[in-house]
Amino acid sequence: MALRAGPGRCRWLARALAAPGPARVLPPPAPPPPAAAASGLCRPPARFASTAGLGPEGEGPQRRVVVVRITSPFAWLRTRFYYLLIRLYFDQEFSIEEFTRGAKQAFSVVSKLLSQRKLDLLDELVSAEVLQVLKEKISLLPDSHRDALAADIDSIMYTTEGDVRIYYDDDGRKFVSILMCFWYLNGANLPDEVPGETKVFQIVFGDENSKGKKHLLTANYEFQREFTEGAKPDWTITRIEHPRLLE
Repeated sequence: MALRAGPGRCRWLARALAAPGPARVLPPPAPPPPAAAASGLCRPPARFASTAGLGPEGEGPQRRVVVVRITSPFAWLRTRFYYLLIRLYFDQEFSIEEFTRGAKQAFSVVSKLLSQRKLDLLDELVSAEVLQVLKEKISLLPDSHRDALAADIDSIMYTTEGDVRIYYDDDGRKFVSILMCFWYLNGANLPDEVPGETKVFQIVFGDENSKGKKHLLTANYEFQREFTEGAKPDWTITRIEHPRLLE
């Protein structure tokens, strides 16, 4: 299955990621109101800080998350080498910047559908194997964990690529897969400690005693595209991981 035009709210996303050439970002018709991370896949940002600012209602200070990134030179060179290979041998118009923008939109839409248990709308976005596993896991999640899966596009604090692979299968078909790692804020009612005995970050907006507390969570989504001659120019999500939430 691939990222093709799907029903309803997923149609704009399919056009954005399935367009020939680089993954171009198209705005939705009606927008709604990543190395060793905790999972061992993506390197987290070096630190998180906050700066004071005026809250949206003028009710007092609101903290803003600032991300400082320290990148491994080896990892940076490796991924850039793979991007060069993709442009030379697969897609001359490939741009990681445009792909990242499309991947963020895909992550936001898919994570919300997972949270809402609308897995039937993921048929054309997520591979059949992953979707089957998700159906089993989602049904066992408590409401708080399911709520924590959703990521608004404006709540994504940091995005980076965790791994890039170029490979051939036994039939000689050519594939490219890019693992994207996301850090996002979510206000679900999670305990300070979540399964796995690893404490998540907790960002407090406004007064320390207010209810505006949000958790800084991570997610890993892998996007795959077949570049065999005649194959459709569609990116498919072949891995979805929300560490300590969806396990």
